[in-house]
Amino acid sequence: MKFLKSLYIHKQLYIYIAVAAVCFLLSYWFPAIYSIAWIITVIILVVLFIDLILLYQPKKAISARRILPDKFSNSDNNPVPVTITNNYGFKTYLDVIDELPVQFQKRDFSYQTSLNPSQNHDFEYLVRPVDRGEYYFGHLNIYVSSVLKIIKRKYQFQNKQMVMVYPSIIQMQKYDFLAISNALTEIGLKKIRRIGNTSEFEQIKEYVNGDDFRTVNWKATAKRGQLMVNQYQDEKSQPIYSIIDTGRIMKMPFNGLKLLDYAINSTLAFSNVALKKHDKVGMLSFSKKIETFLPAIQKLTYLNRILETLYNIDTQFSDSDFGLLYAQIKRQVTHRSLLLLYTNFEHVSSLKRQMPYLQAISKKHMLVVVLFENTELETIIKENAEDLQSIYHKTIAEKFDFEKRLMVKELQKHGIQSILTAPENLTINTINKYLEIKARGLL
Repeated sequence: MKFLKSLYIHKQLYIYIAVAAVCFLLSYWFPAIYSIAWIITVIILVVLFIDLILLYQPKKAISARRILPDKFSNSDNNPVPVTITNNYGFKTYLDVIDELPVQFQKRDFSYQTSLNPSQNHDFEYLVRPVDRGEYYFGHLNIYVSSVLKIIKRKYQFQNKQMVMVYPSIIQMQKYDFLAISNALTEIGLKKIRRIGNTSEFEQIKEYVNGDDFRTVNWKATAKRGQLMVNQYQDEKSQPIYSIIDTGRIMKMPFNGLKLLDYAINSTLAFSNVALKKHDKVGMLSFSKKIETFLPAIQKLTYLNRILETLYNIDTQFSDSDFGLLYAQIKRQVTHRSLLLLYTNFEHVSSLKRQMPYLQAISKKHMLVVVLFENTELETIIKENAEDLQSIYHKTIAEKFDFEKRLMVKELQKHGIQSILTAPENLTINTINKYLEIKARGLL
């Protein structure tokens, strides 16, 4: 039974059988063909037997392995390496079919190659998850044919391998590397001139050529009898919180990824950059209740806890309670902090309902409200309207687009910072805003 499960007929064998059947059929009218039909049948049987011997005589002539990482990165192209070894004594033709996790909804994966005797072959394919969670791979199936291509032998490897999909670790590492190499301008991050004095006192030291005369400490100079100056360092360890709205509005998808996941990926990358800048980072998520709260801490290992917390966040089909958010911030965030609020409003009226709470939060903290552009509306706006229906759709799209910009003006009017961004540019724009606020000394 196991033998039959691994045996598959190659399509060429059906062609040979059809030729023999036609010859037998024609032999009723042309008797001379009858012997030719039997010769063809015998040849097919002999070749079939030889192919069976070639493919089934060794027990494990093909070995293969799918190499999976511990974690996949959400919304990124993750490589899946596969290595195959041919232990047959002849050239083989392989058809590799991997059973991908159900979340990918892909049932036509196929990779074909040929291997010489004792040859190893490595290849990789890319998968792009758009949801966090556990992903189970099925069998790695390999169908082997000899040069005769009459039958195929099926091999199966590595059933039910599991990979956990986490927030975008690849994106976080990308911005981390670029920050270290000072190449952030290549991906849109701006160099911002430092404005004003955002420094804190470090020590008193002797004056050397090049020191600013404005920093001379006259009391210390009088005591020591030589010029002494105050030395300052950039202000560090400022508390920064990423606040994620998990209400139903964040369920909206763009390019297959929910707004919530864009916010989660941005929070991870941004928190990593802020920690490298020696600031304290924390996070909070809420909808109709406070779901998670991590106090701001300046510790690089804290990023692992943030990652695990972000992994478990999901959207709720409910309206978010901004009053509850205000109460939580007032109770738990006691020092002036930079608060990045990832949320979305589709109508000015919905923003105005929450404006009293946003104003109350901004009185004590530096609040930045992150709003998302509807990129699908941009496509409709740019299209030429050729009939009445398309004119109607374009007008409605322009109205929604105008309201988004009106929301930014409304926030500015009440002294609240904002970011209006396309979902795919969220991380870049968030880091730019953070650098701008630090440079201007607004925190």
